[in-house]
Amino acid sequence: MKRFYIVGFLVLVLFDTLAQISFKQAGDAALPLEFSTAWLLRVFGQPWIYGAFVGYIGAFFTWMSLLKHAPIGPAFAASHLEIISVLALSYWLFNEPIGWPQILGCLCIVAGIMCLAVSESGETDAVTEPQDLKKAA
Repeated sequence: MKRFYIVGFLVLVLFDTLAQISFKQAGDAALPLEFSTAWLLRVFGQPWIYGAFVGYIGAFFTWMSLLKHAPIGPAFAASHLEIISVLALSYWLFNEPIGWPQILGCLCIVAGIMCLAVSESGETDAVTEPQDLKKAA
């Protein structure tokens, strides 16, 4: 089950990251921003917008699959790991600056996920499942 979580959350992060980076690329390619038919044609003429759709659809189905098995607290926190991946890719692809506030924010995200995962594993260790009671009897 641990492998399922690791692979599942990596896939979720990849889909979410694809969606965010694709939206950025599509938005940059569709400039200048205006509400017109020409602008809509520019947006939907970009392959990046379809990457964003694939990313969001893939993230949705991955998230739904994970929620069948994962505890909600750590799962919700871990679903925000894409913030870190998007930050790193934005630095690399778009030359966006990363300062101490962003680094501290990333550390807080990771620390929060770890705290929730540890607290959740402690709670599940303390709870005995009904089927475990039947086996013991």
